[in-house]
This record gives sequence, structure tokens and C-alpha cells, in this order.
Amino acid sequence: MSPNNSENTTENTATTDSSVTSSPADGIADKSGNKLHRSTSAPKTLSTAPTAETQASIAKALQTVLDGDFPEAREETRSLLADPDILPRTDLDLEQSRARTTEHLQRVLESGMPNHAFRADQGGTGETGRCLTSIEMLGHADLSLMVKSGVQWGLFGGAVGNLGTERHQEMVGKLMNLEALGCFAMTERGHGSDVQQLETTATYDAETQEFIINSPTASAEKWFIGNAARDGRWAAVFAQLIVPDAKNATEAGDDAQAESQGVHCLLVRIREDDGSPIDGVRIGDHGHKGGLKGVDNGTISFDNHRVPREALLNRFADVDEAGNYTSPIENPNRRFFTMLGALVRGRVTVGAAAGAAARTALDIAVTYANLRRQFAPDDSLPENRLIEHRWHRLRLIPRVARAYGLQFATNKLIARVHELDQRGVEPTEYTKEQQADQREVEAHAAALKAANTAHATDTIQEAREACGGAGYMAENLLTTLKADSDVFTTFEGDNVVMMQLAGKELMTGFAKELGGLNPMEMVRFGLDSFGNLLRRRTAADALIQNLVDTFSDSEETSLFDPAYQINLLSEREDRLMRSLARRLRPARKMDVDEAAKVVDGAQDHLLAVGWAHVDRIIFEAFVEAESKLDSEDAQRVLEQVRLVYFLSCIVDNASWYLEQNLLTGTRTKAARAALNDLVDSLGPWSQTLVDAFGIPDHITDLKLMEGYEAMVPKYESDPAAGQAG
Repeated sequence: MSPNNSENTTENTATTDSSVTSSPADGIADKSGNKLHRSTSAPKTLSTAPTAETQASIAKALQTVLDGDFPEAREETRSLLADPDILPRTDLDLEQSRARTTEHLQRVLESGMPNHAFRADQGGTGETGRCLTSIEMLGHADLSLMVKSGVQWGLFGGAVGNLGTERHQEMVGKLMNLEALGCFAMTERGHGSDVQQLETTATYDAETQEFIINSPTASAEKWFIGNAARDGRWAAVFAQLIVPDAKNATEAGDDAQAESQGVHCLLVRIREDDGSPIDGVRIGDHGHKGGLKGVDNGTISFDNHRVPREALLNRFADVDEAGNYTSPIENPNRRFFTMLGALVRGRVTVGAAAGAAARTALDIAVTYANLRRQFAPDDSLPENRLIEHRWHRLRLIPRVARAYGLQFATNKLIARVHELDQRGVEPTEYTKEQQADQREVEAHAAALKAANTAHATDTIQEAREACGGAGYMAENLLTTLKADSDVFTTFEGDNVVMMQLAGKELMTGFAKELGGLNPMEMVRFGLDSFGNLLRRRTAADALIQNLVDTFSDSEETSLFDPAYQINLLSEREDRLMRSLARRLRPARKMDVDEAAKVVDGAQDHLLAVGWAHVDRIIFEAFVEAESKLDSEDAQRVLEQVRLVYFLSCIVDNASWYLEQNLLTGTRTKAARAALNDLVDSLGPWSQTLVDAFGIPDHITDLKLMEGYEAMVPKYESDPAAGQAG
């Protein structure tokens, strides 16, 4: 990797001199003995003509760390995806697409994946991580199937399994085995992200011991509900629970006077066995959408529809025969957020599957870039492959690097969700430490959902453009990936709201007690407690903590030093949090209306905090994955991928670092020059990087790859070439 910039900088750039190696370092280790080679010098340029054997070996090593903690689940799903028939078809009409996706649900069931979503006492295995990983993997091939599976076993099944009790066990068994197809009826025409303001009501009638479900307004109609238009026989319906019992002396059934106990979830039959709607239930069909033809989204509304008292999913609250409402969680806000916290898996899988779709798009675009030739430096020379053009490398390799980082971070999140599920403790019995763990997982799930889906939207479009007109052909999958993934930025939580949620959790971070704090009070509380999160997370991982501890601020600090890198990313997060706290401080002395205006005016700042947090946790996940590699060659390659990610963060936020006097103009120029050098170094290894995603070949063996007979081998080998660096 040779210097590319004409600027006279103080920063080292990479070198092609084979006699130059990374400066000696003892390395940084964690408690398990995983070690990160710590270098403060620019890395050597990787071989420009590596052997096929070397590339295959490194791809395998990289795949090992990319597969994360549940490689067996990935292999099981790869076997499922090995059938070319599993890929989406663009020649089918709406009804055919829906029918085909429903048929493919049976294949997913036969793979054993749904069993992992449920506890052993429910007839499953309780292997949450395996289930989440398998649903993620479906995103490599058919997002309609991923969404349909996610609705059935993740959302509908998750609601019944995680919000219900023993009395709902029979339904868990039926939905697990596809005997009962269901939907997740939360979003309404009038409210989506603001779940606490849903308008659907479920009013208890003590005389009949039934709940009467109503859609009192047009805006209360359930909207965009997957599985509703065609297949769903049941629904997990979220509604305001109204219990007019003797305690409040309200006439039974009088919604106007009764006080809602807040949003709760009920198991509701919406169709007869023959598919016709149940009396009191109106179902509509959204028809054609911008994508996801295989998913039958529809509307549901209710007109005095009665369900038994036992339909209430009563893990966190119940109503007895007389109409007395009880809950082990006294505070309504805490009860509500505990309920939503039990449903975090859906948010995890949406982000993870979007990441998988982006990796498929990158595999297609990078493979095409290594085959397609365009423009020769001279008439006497062959045309260059697309990947040999700097701009093409810059449009793809930084996105490959971000895809790696997002997968590492998502793997950590899935492992953490699995770990918390395995402890077998009821949320109502969590210790304060366990409550903090749960909130951290929920915040990371929100942040990574937004980051993964935004990355997918950007990356799939860039991959489509990188393949030219061929990328626009439906037969080459990219337009399908683009259409099907587009909605991922807004369902399971609008990305702006998700990143604000993550930022708010950072501000309120790990409070001693949520108590009855409303959103404004949470912000006020966060002004004094936001630092708890940073102190907590740096103590959580020995490897990262060791990097933090070894950092020494000096003029000689290198951009290539991982300790300096984590310091720069953490400093951005910390300073943004502190400045946001100062910006919000006046709200503490204002009335609610005026304070709300202050908070609303700081939303851009809150989003910036969330994105800074994402950049930092992705980097930390990179470092940890890098330390787990046994192969030095693979570690050298992954080190450069990590550097591309880090330098992209710096270049993208250069103005902020300059404003804060954390970097000089000279150093930001050096970062840009080093980024150019690194994509040049990784260009010949780009195919290796996407092969490590482990996507079944037939998924990316598309028409646009044909006609390049001279370039059939995946790796062009130089027998004299050897190792990675």
C-alpha cells in the first residue's frame, strides 16, 4: 500500500516495502486469553496477487468469527437455503407469491428453527440465540419468508409465549407447529411508534367474564398487520385495558368513565377455520406494497367483539372473575416497558436480517466488480476490472467494512439476549443490576435495528448502482432486495424513534429505579446520571478496558493505534452526551409545555448521541472479533477492515472533530489518505471478504455473472504469491 496523497502530513501511511512490518507490540488480552495485536504503525500492504489457497483459508477463518456464537444455527439455515427454490420469484402475482411464502413456512418448520424460539416447558429448546440467528440468515435469500417467519414465531409467538402464562400453553404448541397462524396487531392507523396512545379498547364485562374489544375511531383500526389479509386465524391484539370494577364505582362497559389500566395484549380469534372473519371482526387487505409480495399485510378492526377473560396474556397483569385488576408491577410505566422488553427479539431480528440482505447485495456487487472489465489505461493493455478503479473500491469496501462491524455487533447483541434468557429469572424479580442489563439490551437492540436497516438501505442501493444496468434487472436479485428491505427502516420501530430511544437510554442510563418517571422526568433524571453508562460499559469487557487503560494522549499518538481509535470514538459519544445535558438543563425549571419545547429542539442532538454510540459499540465488537482469530494472516486482513471502518467514521465526522479541536486539519487529511491506501490494499482481497459471509453460492450465482469466461475462477492466483502481508 503506497502513499497516495501529495499532502505533507505527520501521519504514517502504509508502505509496500516488504522489509517494513508493524511495530512490535505485546498485544492486549482479555480474561479468556484472546489477544489483539496492537500496532501503532500503518499496516503493510496485503499481497496484490494472493493464491487461491490462501484466500480460501482466510475466508474460512473470517467466516468463523462472522458466524458468531451460534455457527450450528447458521449451518442449519444454510442447508435450508441450499435449495434454489427458496429464492423469491418475480414472475408470480400477489396471490401466488403469498401462497408460495406460506408453503415455505413448512420448510422452515421442518428445519427445527421455530423450536428454538420457545422454552423447554413450552415444548421448545429455549435456544433463543439459535432462533434469532436462523431468522437473520433467512434475510440472505427471501425477506418475505423472513418476515412471515418472524411474524408467526417471533412476534405472534413471542407475544403469546412471553406475555402469556400456563393457560396459553396449548396455543403456544399450535402456533409453533403452524396449526394456528397468527399476527401481531399492535400498529394502528393513528399510532405506531407511540404505543401507549393506542386507541383500541378491551373492556371487561364481569357479568359474562369477557372482554369486549372495540375500534372506537377510524384511527384505531389495526394497520399494516402481517398475516392479517390472508392467513392469520388469531391475533395478539394490543389494546387499552378498561376494567370498570367496584373499586372505581364505574358502570360496567362505560368506556367514557372507566380508567384504562394501560396497553395490554390479548389473544383474539379473528377468523373461522374456513378463513371467514369472526363476527365483530373486520379484515381488510393492503394489496400490493412497495415490496414483500409474499407477506399478506392487512387491516383489522373490531365492533363489540367478545373474547373470554382468559384471552388476556397475563404474565404481568391479570383480571379476576369479579373484575379486579392486579399486577406484580405497581408502576404503570414500568409495567408497560417491562411488557415491551419481553418482545425485544422482533427488533433484533429485523435489524439482523436487514444486515444479511446488505451482505448479499455486497457479495453480488463485489463479485461482479471482480469479473466485469471497463476502461483500459492504454489501448495495448487489457481493460481494468471494476474493482481496480479507486472509486469503485471506495464505494464498496467501506460498506463491506461496516457490514463486518454490524455483524460483529449484532452477534454480541444476540449472544447477550440469549444469555439473559438463559438465566430464567422473571422480569418482576430482576435485581437492579439485571434491570440495567435488560435496559442496555433494549437500547442496543433499538440502536442496531436503526443502524442495520439504514446500512441496508444505503448499501443495497449502492450495490445496485455498482452493477450498472445489470443491477436493475429483476433476475439479479438486487431490486428485490431493495424493494423488500425498504420498509425495514420503519417497521418494528421507526429508525428516528429507535435512535432517539437509544440516545434517551444513554441519558437516563442505568437509573437506580425507573419508578414513575414520565419521559420529561426521565430526561431530567438523565442530566445527573448519564455518566453511569460509560463507567459501566468500560468495566464490562476486559479487552476493551485494557485498551482504554493503555491509551496515552500525546502528539505522537497514531491513528493506527486501537487504543487511540477507541478514545476518539468514545470522546465523541461522551462530549455529545455532556453537551446535550447542558442543552437540556434549563428544562428542569420549566413547566411541562415549555420543557417539552426544549427537548423537541434538541432531538437532532439526541440522534447524534445515538449514532455516536453505535459507532463506538461497532468498533468494540470489531476489536473483540479480531482478537478471537487464531490465524495471523486472517488477523492482518481483518485489522485492515477494522481500520477502514474506523477511518470512515473519522472522515464522515471530520467537521465535528475539527470543531472540538480533537483532530487537526492535517490529521483529518491523513485519515482520508490512509483510507484510500487501505481500500487499495484490500481491493485484491475483496472477493475473500464477501466469501467470508458464507452465503450459499446459488443465491449470488446470477445472470449478471455470466459471459466472463476468462474470469471464471473466483480467485486469480499468482503461484509466487503467498501470505496476506
